[in-house]
Amino acid sequence: MIQLIVGEKGKGKTKILLDKVNEAAKSAKGNLVFVDKDKSHMFELKNSIRLVNVSEYMIRSSEEFTGFISGIISADHDLEQIFIDTYLISASVKDGEYEESLRKIDEISTKFNVSVTVSISVEKENLADDLKSKVIVAL
Repeated sequence: MIQLIVGEKGKGKTKILLDKVNEAAKSAKGNLVFVDKDKSHMFELKNSIRLVNVSEYMIRSSEEFTGFISGIISADHDLEQIFIDTYLISASVKDGEYEESLRKIDEISTKFNVSVTVSISVEKENLADDLKSKVIVAL
């Protein structure tokens, strides 16, 4: 299952995502992973949350990013949730391909019962109808 935090750049999506991951850490029975474009938020995360700095892995396309997320899921059978910040940058998304990429991640997360929460700099009204229902916060 995928959940989306959407809105223009600079509206506070990262703060909401950080609050959600830190709150989830209080009651998580499994592992939590925070995926980001860099490690600038390292000290804002509880120490039980694994930070993955995508820039260290030379990901060049949304297809590679989807494979990367699949790898994280396959390597950790105790994984409960993944939180992805700055999706368009972290996932190396090219113009217009973010919707299909999000659908693939939704399919993978549903299959393996891992919740994925994504912050993405897109306004809700610009999302396809099937993705609008995944929005939990619109700024």
